[in-house]
Amino acid sequence: MRWKFRPEPEKEKVNQLANALQIDKKLATLLCQRNIETFEEAKKFFRPNLKDLHDPFLMKDMDVAVHRIEKALQNEEQILIYGDYDVDGTTAVSLLYSYLRTLTSNISTYIPDRYDEGYGVSLQGIDFAEDNGFSLIIALDCGIKAIEQVAYAKEKHIDFIICDHHKPGDEIPDAIAILNPKRSDCTYPFKELCGCGVGFKLIQALASKQGETIESLTSYLDLVATAIAADIVPIVGENRILSYFGIQVINKSPRTGIKALLLQTKKRVLTITDVVFTIAPRINAAGRIKHGNAAVELLIENDLDKAISYAEEIESYNKNRRELDAKITEEALEQIKSKKEENNCTTVVYKDIWHKGVIGIVASRLTETYYRPTLVFTKSGDKLAASARSVKGFDVYNALHACEDLLIQFGGHKYAAGLTMKSENYEKFKERFEKVVSETIDKKLLEPEILVDTELEFSEISPKFFKILKQLAPFGPQNMKPVFKSSNVRDNGYGKRVGSDKKHLKLSLFQGENTQTINAIGFGLGEKEPLIKNDFDVVYSLDENEWNGYKSLQLVLKDIQ
Repeated sequence: MRWKFRPEPEKEKVNQLANALQIDKKLATLLCQRNIETFEEAKKFFRPNLKDLHDPFLMKDMDVAVHRIEKALQNEEQILIYGDYDVDGTTAVSLLYSYLRTLTSNISTYIPDRYDEGYGVSLQGIDFAEDNGFSLIIALDCGIKAIEQVAYAKEKHIDFIICDHHKPGDEIPDAIAILNPKRSDCTYPFKELCGCGVGFKLIQALASKQGETIESLTSYLDLVATAIAADIVPIVGENRILSYFGIQVINKSPRTGIKALLLQTKKRVLTITDVVFTIAPRINAAGRIKHGNAAVELLIENDLDKAISYAEEIESYNKNRRELDAKITEEALEQIKSKKEENNCTTVVYKDIWHKGVIGIVASRLTETYYRPTLVFTKSGDKLAASARSVKGFDVYNALHACEDLLIQFGGHKYAAGLTMKSENYEKFKERFEKVVSETIDKKLLEPEILVDTELEFSEISPKFFKILKQLAPFGPQNMKPVFKSSNVRDNGYGKRVGSDKKHLKLSLFQGENTQTINAIGFGLGEKEPLIKNDFDVVYSLDENEWNGYKSLQLVLKDIQ
């Protein structure tokens, strides 16, 4: 692994901030690295306030969208809330449905089937709307590229409002309103909302017209925080405020469906990271294994007994998902080894029977193993479908764009995308994708990088230091958990490999003349045991370990050299 240090901020700025806040210079350094350089900026960062959320009417078409929904409510029109089958989509649908059902009973939800309909707005969904008398469809976390589908709906006299956050193409659909901060003609100040975040701005706008305050919408933020965590959007600006309050809702008074999900886990107090690894996979499992409807049913349910029943069903899907994930990952790794493709700049694998619902997870696993832009293909009807994942610093969406002529459709983000393709184009695509990536990627990006915030002496680690450090949360993209480096540390001689497979490393470390030790755990670092016999350097994050009711600080090691 490459250890790369963040640029050190100007000493003058660090000193001024440390004095203004009366904090340690190392903590002031961390804040300056996050572009927090003044007392006022620090106050906003450490004390997020719902009143600092932007006016939703700054978003292009928001006034049009609100007017059309108000008209639908007044005329008692049937409204269909349509969303993608992943976490962002199902939470967004649940959020808007939960809010609108306080105003009307003429609403229903629609999640497309991952296998029969695929991603985004489907013609089948529009036919469903026509057959059931819906005159307005509100699409969430999808729709920005649904040009033909919106035109098809228009022929049937069905209006569309699109709430999306994906990058628009050169042309956008002819919808009544398109809420997307990434539109080139949208001047909304914050561009990094997730789909559920855009949905929240819509209910914020609707609520303001009803005379409601932002505080009255706090109960919806458990869904928004879950979507922010799952969709891996930057946790800065509005996302920091929304996730900060959303985590509080999850921990203190979550909606019935999330409460039922939490009963399936052992966690008592959740962080954003816990949401990523506990709540999000379970919600996702519904759409991957069965149908995204199951997640929406859970998230809009108010009866605890029913919600527990839904959550148990989803838990069984999640167990199935984990088993498929392990099996397909193993088969994919064997395929790469047998074809001797470990030295390629890309990883592209295919098997027609792999489960479409888990190929995205498998792509992530392969990216972790080989650290290459990765595509996992499977058969989907008479076509091939694939999930793409990338390495830090490389835009896989642009690489797919360079292969566009070989694809039926594609969409996604810089680091995650999906596509469909005719099966006869597979070998041509595989060759072209390797060529595009090998010619455009900086080869350094093919080696995992650990971004280190700053050097830290063990003597600087204290309960007070850690208490302030915790207040930098919630952590996520553009506000990652701080990573420190400490040099010339030693193990007290009792360090050992632990775990059933001895893959992990448990150490007690000290530095310099001070023989007071601090516990350290290195997950997956068991093979580095020979390095602990002499002095060595470590990179790590700080965490709290609780054992038998006793809390102590520990280092969570990222690497040893």
